[in-house]
Amino acid sequence: MAAQPAPELALQLASKQVNLSDYKGQVVYLDFWASWCKPCQRSFPWMNEMQAKYGDKGFTVIAINLDSERKLADSFLSKLPAHFPVAYDPEGESAQAYKLKGMPTSYLIDKAGNLRIAHQGFHVEKQSKYEQEIQGLMAE
Repeated sequence: MAAQPAPELALQLASKQVNLSDYKGQVVYLDFWASWCKPCQRSFPWMNEMQAKYGDKGFTVIAINLDSERKLADSFLSKLPAHFPVAYDPEGESAQAYKLKGMPTSYLIDKAGNLRIAHQGFHVEKQSKYEQEIQGLMAE
C-alpha cells in the first residue's frame, strides 16, 4: 500500500481518551477485532509478544474492539488478556474511517503517522513476516 496519512481517531481506552496522533514518533500496530472473531483469538498472544519485545523501542499495539456490548469484549479479555491499549468503539466509527472489510484487520502506521501496511485476517504462518514488517518500520 502506498503511504498515506492514517485517519485520526479519538480512542476511548479503559480509563481515558487518547488520539491516534498521540502516538506519532512510534510505530503503531492498529488492530480491529471482535469477541466472536476466531482469528482474533490467535492474534492476541502474538500481539502481546510483539508489545513485550518492542514496546520499549518505540512500538505499540493498539487494539480497537468493535463489539456492540463492552461486556463481550471484557469476557474475551478475561480469557486472553491484552498487555497493550484496548479501545472500545461499539458504534464502529473507527472501522468506517479505515474502510474495514472484515476482522481482524490490522494496519502498521509508521513514525510519521502514515498507513504503510494493511493485513486482513491473521495467519499464524505469517507471524515472522509481520514481525519483519514491524522491524523494517522501526528501522526507518
